[in-house]
Amino acid sequence: MASESRRAIGTLNEKPLHAALKVWYARAGDQLEVVIDGYVVDIVRGDELIEIQTGNFAGIARKMLALVERYRVRLVLPIAREKWIVKLAPDGETQLSRRKSPKRGAFEDVFHELVSFPELLANPDFSVEVLLTQEDEIRRYDGSRAWRRHGWVVYERRLISVVDRRLLDSPADASALLPTALAEPFTTADLARALARPRRLAQRMAYCLRRMGIIESAGKRRNAILYVRAGPAQQVRAA
Repeated sequence: MASESRRAIGTLNEKPLHAALKVWYARAGDQLEVVIDGYVVDIVRGDELIEIQTGNFAGIARKMLALVERYRVRLVLPIAREKWIVKLAPDGETQLSRRKSPKRGAFEDVFHELVSFPELLANPDFSVEVLLTQEDEIRRYDGSRAWRRHGWVVYERRLISVVDRRLLDSPADASALLPTALAEPFTTADLARALARPRRLAQRMAYCLRRMGIIESAGKRRNAILYVRAGPAQQVRAA
């Protein structure tokens, strides 16, 4: 693999969660912050490029599509299984409060991001690894912003620990996130109930799996699209 020299630009404005995950993920012999074809890549491990994305996938779609044309690429996504909300005083250091959020993330939350490029998972040179984490979400007060949180703005995320991980290496791995007890045909409302998650997630999951050829439409129930698992002929992995 032809790579260019490292540049400090990859660590400019790097947030604590990203930096901590890079340290947690790296192994002896890895190269960090390497410029490949004009893009700064978090980790180069042999002939594989590893990118850690703590934000949304839409922001790196062009980068992923470009790199996967020439290299093996693994995209790492942290999802907070458990999260603590930490509020800091205006000095940015004094902790005012710390409470556990009732929200719990799960592996299927990856579909919130996979909507940006669901077909890419069918490429044999691309994979997504989901890390379930424990995190602190740091908030600071800014009266001019974030009215929904009464002025409290999410400032950064900090890693406490990685509690589980799952590799999605193909559409079949993504299909394994469908509830086994889900009866067919099903709507996104049925899928949401089976997952015990919001319908918005079920809709994104159905969209991704349909684009991957894992499920297909099978008519309608009133105004809701019905889905069934596709046969082997439709579940073809891209070469």
